Amino acid sequence: MIRRDSPQIPQIHVLYENPAWIPPLQEALAREGFRVRLVHVNEGLVDPSAAPPEGIWINRISPSSHTRGHVHTVELARQLLYWLESHGRRVINGLGAFELEMSKLRQDLVLRRHGIRTPRTVLAVGREHLLAAAATFDGAFITKHDQGGKGLGIRLFRDARELERHLDADGFDAGPGARMILQQYIDAPEPFITRVEIVGGRFLFAMRSSTADGFELCPSDACNPMPSERTAPSGQTAPSGTEEAAAPEACPAGPGLFSPSPVAEDDPLVQRYIRLCNEEGIEIAGIEFVRDAWGHRYTYDINGTTNYNQTLGARIGVDGMGEVARYVRRAAVPTRRRRRIAS
Repeated sequence: MIRRDSPQIPQIHVLYENPAWIPPLQEALAREGFRVRLVHVNEGLVDPSAAPPEGIWINRISPSSHTRGHVHTVELARQLLYWLESHGRRVINGLGAFELEMSKLRQDLVLRRHGIRTPRTVLAVGREHLLAAAATFDGAFITKHDQGGKGLGIRLFRDARELERHLDADGFDAGPGARMILQQYIDAPEPFITRVEIVGGRFLFAMRSSTADGFELCPSDACNPMPSERTAPSGQTAPSGTEEAAAPEACPAGPGLFSPSPVAEDDPLVQRYIRLCNEEGIEIAGIEFVRDAWGHRYTYDINGTTNYNQTLGARIGVDGMGEVARYVRRAAVPTRRRRRIAS
């Protein structure tokens, strides 16, 4: 444990927009002795001539922010991250990692660059181009929002005609910027995907997420409340210290979706993920793949705003946010000084 009063311990600033995801990280950082300042990002100002507060900044902005009424979050976060890095501030999952998380197309390009198999992926904007892209797929395909998260826009289509009917139906949503991804459908023999968690270039664990009931697979405890916890108590507010009190949102995924995976650190695919994270500046990530009937593994998503399921964590003996907080400590406190200031 690091002493809070040590002059060597920087303050931690957490950029966030969903207060429901904050408590596990805030508590883990507090256990490591950090003072935590929460910065809600949706509206605000950026003065390029003003220096940001000293300390370490953690980016916890999600591509699904707009679904919680925070329609300005992503664009403001882009400017904040550029401002912070321009002033030399240490940002965990900084602008490069953030831009990658905001685009499924960019993720596909980066995965390919690192020799990782991906499903065929096409980005299209506009009805004409969506239908033209759909006609090029030999077999089933899925759609999703380029700026995704929460399984946004994911639907299965057998052919272009099905997509055309969907585009003409009421309620069609092309997502932010109307950027839609069409992606080869991988027909998995078993209804699950595998998610590999990496922090600071280290493998934490891998888990299976059931897709039997859909693709809204956020693993956080806030997104998977027990039955008695599904309705937030009246008067519930954001954690102490936030700059905006917003009601936490519970995602619709239920308990029992997650189980341990046998995928281990020495798996060649995991090693490629680690190299990718190290080379692309992604310090915290949950990377997902699906296996087809022939055993081929297709990677399709890199989550920078990763969350952890504490029930599963207790089962496998891994405290995900605790590992994040310890990584922040390693980043914050030089090794040669850590021994002197440890309690």
